[in-house]
Amino acid sequence: MLKRLTKNPLLPRRRLLFLQPRRPCANATPSAAAGKIAPAPATNEVPLGGDLAEESRSRLVRDTCSLLELRDSWNAKREAQLRHLLRVLSPPQVRAVLRAQAQRDARAAFEFFRWADRQWKYRHAPEVFDEMLALLSRTRLHDPARRVMRLMIRRGMRRGPQQFAHLMLSYSRAGKLRSAMRVLQLMQKDGCAPDISICNVAVNVLVVAGRVDKALEFAERMRRVGVDPDVVTYNCLIKGLCGAWRVIDALEMISSMLQNGCPPDKISYFTVMSFLCKEKRVAEVRNLLERMRNDAGLFPDQVTYNMLIHVLAKHGHADEALGFLRESEGKRFRVDEVGYSAIVHSFCLNGRMAEAKEIVSEMISKGCHPDVVTYSAVVDGFCRTGELNQARKVMKHMYKSGCKPNTVTHTALLNGLCKVGKTSEAWELLNKSEEEWWTPSDITYSVVMHGFRREGKLKESCDVVVQMLQKGFFPTTVEINLLIHALCKEGKPAEAKDFMEQCQSKGCSINVVNFTTVIHGFSRQGDLESALSLLDDMYLTNKHPDVVTYTVVVDALGKKGKMKEATELVQKMLKRGLLPTPVTYRTVIHRYCEKGKVEELLILLDKMLARQEISSAYNQFIEKLCAFGKLSEAYNLLSKVLRTASKRDAQTCHVLMERFLNRGLPLQSYNVACRMFQRNLIPDLNLCQKVESKLAQTGETQAAGKLIIKFVERGILKQND
Repeated sequence: MLKRLTKNPLLPRRRLLFLQPRRPCANATPSAAAGKIAPAPATNEVPLGGDLAEESRSRLVRDTCSLLELRDSWNAKREAQLRHLLRVLSPPQVRAVLRAQAQRDARAAFEFFRWADRQWKYRHAPEVFDEMLALLSRTRLHDPARRVMRLMIRRGMRRGPQQFAHLMLSYSRAGKLRSAMRVLQLMQKDGCAPDISICNVAVNVLVVAGRVDKALEFAERMRRVGVDPDVVTYNCLIKGLCGAWRVIDALEMISSMLQNGCPPDKISYFTVMSFLCKEKRVAEVRNLLERMRNDAGLFPDQVTYNMLIHVLAKHGHADEALGFLRESEGKRFRVDEVGYSAIVHSFCLNGRMAEAKEIVSEMISKGCHPDVVTYSAVVDGFCRTGELNQARKVMKHMYKSGCKPNTVTHTALLNGLCKVGKTSEAWELLNKSEEEWWTPSDITYSVVMHGFRREGKLKESCDVVVQMLQKGFFPTTVEINLLIHALCKEGKPAEAKDFMEQCQSKGCSINVVNFTTVIHGFSRQGDLESALSLLDDMYLTNKHPDVVTYTVVVDALGKKGKMKEATELVQKMLKRGLLPTPVTYRTVIHRYCEKGKVEELLILLDKMLARQEISSAYNQFIEKLCAFGKLSEAYNLLSKVLRTASKRDAQTCHVLMERFLNRGLPLQSYNVACRMFQRNLIPDLNLCQKVESKLAQTGETQAAGKLIIKFVERGILKQND
């Protein structure tokens, strides 16, 4: 089955040498050659996932962690104290310290690991190395994990597939698939034979990276070298096939598991069922349930039905989820409030509030009391449909039934009020939160802020943000920019700047987009001095302008006719390594053509094109000159356009010909047409007939005849025509 699914040998043989039969590890028993790593002596063996709760409560561990928290203010005395503690810590206690540090920052744990290992007369025990690798495998810190592994190899410590698997996971989480697979080569050079555990990790790494065919090829090679795939291997492959929308192959793989003597478990079937539920293929789900019962002897239980109900409800298939709920009740399985809540939430998202109320009533009648999650879903559903009175009734019923509304419930109500234009009422309810004993969240404040912003009440929206900051919540940069943009749109860039600076002083994250929005607001008002001042503030606050910022300021300078300053700013942008965008080209061309600075623009365009080439730059140049009536300058640039002789160039030539005709200069239009013919570009026939007519009227009969003859020579017009 695996061989049939594999279409191409996606793993080169030189990278798969690790799956060749290898000699045993130097510290392994003969069983290691068959794929099992010999255990270390019992005195040194500590389970990696062992319970370190007792060690974590040790005073030595707590004192060590307290000292490490003061690392920013370390001195020689504190380092001596930490060195003394390190010498009396047992290996399990060192592991507990590493685990406590990793909960905050894995980098801090690695720094302590390195510092401790460099101390005099101290060396980490093997289980400490294992713990460090395990902690790093949960992060993207592949370089520290590699350094730990190299140190283990240098010191000759025991190494097995589990340690190499941790290193592989670190590379995988960092998105370095090739480096992750090279870990297997490192394992081969170290003399260790692969076992099923690291092979499963490799398969999962390939599946997570979306390389399903490579994973299938890898599993096939596992079988060739005597490492038979187990149910975990197959489950990883089934997950990858479903993720690649190859559900038929996934079903065939389940069938092949039975033939290969590796019966599938419920996870194998659940993976395919989840995919089918997302696609609302309920009939196939029921067929798979029958196959699970008949082929594998696995009978659907309460967990099976809960999974089906949740997946269907999560993807909006409430009716199908309700059908499985009825079926599970018919088989005397008990469905708890979580299953009911999932269906209620699905009905509410679809706006089917009558069915949601029926499910809630059914829950109460069966003695399954709805919790705050269920009621919150109903309140949110009524608010989505604009039935705010019904939402309030549900909240009153919650108080009567002893189920107190939480922050999510109140936020849903406030969101409903804001959607119908009652943001002031929502603001009043928010201010009464302390009286009603509920705590607003950052989402609650954001809902009210956006409500005021949509209603155009920007002052009130800013007041919400100020109170939000006082409560310790921070709006996102996107939310700040939306409010800044609204203030600038109303012609209040000064207020927008004050608001941005106030947010920045309170610790909010302000980015380049926020500065650019305010600069654009000042530019639209014609306040160039304030815009340039804010640009200087960006440099002072280490917020480097991007290409959009430079484009906005160049446009503002061009409006004021300060072309020298605009040229210097563009050159500064290029020196900083920023590439001009098509908008930058359009802005620069428009402003320079508007002021008649053709020569300066030619020099500047050459510098810009050297950094970021755009094929239509000179086309835009000529067309913009035509728009401003500078036809002679546009005609002089025609050679730069006719170099490529594309359709876009023909359009530009047609624009220039029409402008000459409108000016009463048909002979110049004729010259443009002749230059097009020289570059094997065919001018528009209707336009050329207009040129021929104008030439005849002005007495240029010879030129008019030549123009028509060129069409006849190319077979576009017959001689009789």
